[in-house]
Amino acid sequence: MLVRERGADDARWMRRALELAERGRGRVSPNPLVGAVVVRDGEIVGEGWHGEFGGPHAEVVALRDAGKKARGATLYLTLEPCAHHGKTPPCSEAILKAGISRMVFAIPDPHPPASGGAAIVANGGVVVRSGVEEERARDLNGGFLHRFGPERDRPWTVLKLALSIDGRMADRDRRSGWITGEEARREVHRERAEMDAIAVGGGTVLKDDPRLTVRGDIVPRKAPARVVFDRQLRLPLDSRLVRTAEETPVIAVASREAGTDAAADLRRAGVDVIVATDLRDGLRQLRERDVSSLYLEGGAVLAGAFVSSNLVDRLHLYLAPLLLGPEGLHPFAGIESPSLGGAARWRRLETRGLGEDTLIRLARD
Repeated sequence: MLVRERGADDARWMRRALELAERGRGRVSPNPLVGAVVVRDGEIVGEGWHGEFGGPHAEVVALRDAGKKARGATLYLTLEPCAHHGKTPPCSEAILKAGISRMVFAIPDPHPPASGGAAIVANGGVVVRSGVEEERARDLNGGFLHRFGPERDRPWTVLKLALSIDGRMADRDRRSGWITGEEARREVHRERAEMDAIAVGGGTVLKDDPRLTVRGDIVPRKAPARVVFDRQLRLPLDSRLVRTAEETPVIAVASREAGTDAAADLRRAGVDVIVATDLRDGLRQLRERDVSSLYLEGGAVLAGAFVSSNLVDRLHLYLAPLLLGPEGLHPFAGIESPSLGGAARWRRLETRGLGEDTLIRLARD
């Protein structure tokens, strides 16, 4: 039985558009994730998503998919259509040419050169509705929207922690190993692929000698830079990060107390050394280097510093079904213990099983 394209049905089709938008992850940055659905007489006649930076936008793909069936149909978009000539022509013009009679979009485009497409479409005689599934659409593009918000002078920051179910990131001997399973680790690499940079503390590099690269099925359009918050510049010249600095950028964020000789040695090895007055200044300088999103993977001291300074926008907790006891390593070293009434509460975005593990995604509002 056919259903009407109004009310609750608008939310239904928009949720489908949001699902489609997810398919562009890791391939469209710095553009947003966008999905589009064309519905006519209660049936989907066209679908599309923004799949590659510089490629056609979601609405253009969906309109092409719909063909002549787009005339008189309703178009659902997770983001307002663009109104400017960028790498592609204005999508607002394509919508009018296709003969769409009604357009529903979730959120406006905050990018000044691109915004205004909804008004163009409305002035062309199309019935326009906005705000459908707005919260989900904003959550989908948190990093993109951050670039136009009040804290745009620093990267949008996701803190990822792999923990036992009693909230420990390592055992009493500070051995972390593989706390989570293979499925969870694949998801971490998928998340890494979406970000401009992957960051750890200097202690983590000394202990684990990580590569901080994206591995697995998803190949990012641009490999994320590797960032080390290393106050004293203890980053070894023979570490895997430094040895590969010419292949994929490595940025070391140091304090003014760090040795100048160490900084000179690292720079000669290809490492970009930032000297910062504090954590926020280091993030500001990262943003100046086009790092608009940061995937923070610890350790405990660095995680505690970020949380204490209100510099974490998303918290991704990977919980493994094991207990490490009270002597295990707490993930937030050095943070103050507020009263229950004064503790900050995070908004849950998602809870999902990954093999035997559980992923919880939280947002700071």
